[in-house]
Amino acid sequence: MTTRLSRGIGIGAAAALAVTLSACGASGSTSEGVSGEDYDGPAVEVTFWHGWTGGAAPTIVPKLIDQFNAEHDNIKVKNVPQEWADIASKMPLAVKAGKGPDVAVLHGDDLATYAAQNLLQPADEIIDGLGYGEGDFPPDVFEMGDFRDAQYAVPWSVTPLGLFANKGVMAKAGLTEIPTDREGYLAALEALKGAGVQGEWVDGYVFTGTFEFQSLLWQFGGDLYNDDVTEATFNSDAGVEALTWMTDMVDKGYSPKNVAQDGNIKALLAGDTAFNWNGVWQTTNTAFGDLDWAAAPVPQIGDEKAVWSSSTHWVFPANKGQNADETSAAATFVKWMNDNSAGWAETGELPAANTVREDPAILEKYPNLEPFMEQLDYAHYETVSPGINEANALITTAINEALTGKKTPQAALDDAKAKADAIITQNQQKYGD
Repeated sequence: MTTRLSRGIGIGAAAALAVTLSACGASGSTSEGVSGEDYDGPAVEVTFWHGWTGGAAPTIVPKLIDQFNAEHDNIKVKNVPQEWADIASKMPLAVKAGKGPDVAVLHGDDLATYAAQNLLQPADEIIDGLGYGEGDFPPDVFEMGDFRDAQYAVPWSVTPLGLFANKGVMAKAGLTEIPTDREGYLAALEALKGAGVQGEWVDGYVFTGTFEFQSLLWQFGGDLYNDDVTEATFNSDAGVEALTWMTDMVDKGYSPKNVAQDGNIKALLAGDTAFNWNGVWQTTNTAFGDLDWAAAPVPQIGDEKAVWSSSTHWVFPANKGQNADETSAAATFVKWMNDNSAGWAETGELPAANTVREDPAILEKYPNLEPFMEQLDYAHYETVSPGINEANALITTAINEALTGKKTPQAALDDAKAKADAIITQNQQKYGD
């Protein structure tokens, strides 16, 4: 892989660079000059909120923080892990009261909502001081932090979907190669059916039916919303084709009906199915054990290469009365964490920083990540628009309704589109255009 990251300034120069912050309307916020790189002010404690409470993250994150604290005499980072849902409910009130974190991690589809509520500091000058630009991350990831001509976030990780294969089950149908395209995938499913195996279990839940639908929608040339996110477009011909592809999995006997939440990955592990569209995070699933398995890019079913991916981003909350020294120290922490994020691959998430992710040592240690990295050039990420998650939830409802036979794919998506458009209109009134 080629390395696209070039730091705009050296550490010494960056340390001398003063960055002016504004808190986007937060009462009592400071605009004192702070350093964009190595913080050299008085000793401060930086509070860090994040939602990594499961998997390998609870082990990796504290280790990284301990290492950072050991290397910085004047900065102590306080690790505050909690459920993502708890962050969503607690952080707005905490920030307005001046009791929120100095730095936090949010998913891409949350960024605009927080920015629209003046809960985040515009971070353009901090980011310039850190030497970051859009070319330092996978395509389209950096731009997700741009809201109303201000940059609010620094990318931290990306988590694309992939195809997991149980090679032992494939062998029952004489299959040795993981399919990569529509013709090969259908042929494999038909061969598995002939061997008495339902080759892909399709579910109607966010994890992972919604992610599969979105990948297919983009492959068929569609999109979830129009360019300015004023209208839902997932009920287009491409959307109907994508959802019909999924219902056909059930109708043709390639998938059972009414697959439960996580039933597909459990079936793969149990040897009951051959393929599962799932996220890179599953590469660290200890339940794979001695199973003969492999990961591959999702097959190209439509005319275009496309795959769903999520993302996480560093943000600097605009606490009432936010201390400039703490924000400056938080910026130093963010840069250090990104520079030292190679171990983050152990959690089943890909470091967003190109120089870190593209280091050959990562694939030497974690070879199962390669197919996920290959997809980043054509990955699609979360929609960035205030309040969009409420509309997104309707997509999952439509998928579930179609897969369970309650509605046709067209009717399910049309109904969801009508409700989503109403939510978008409400969001425009609530957050402004």
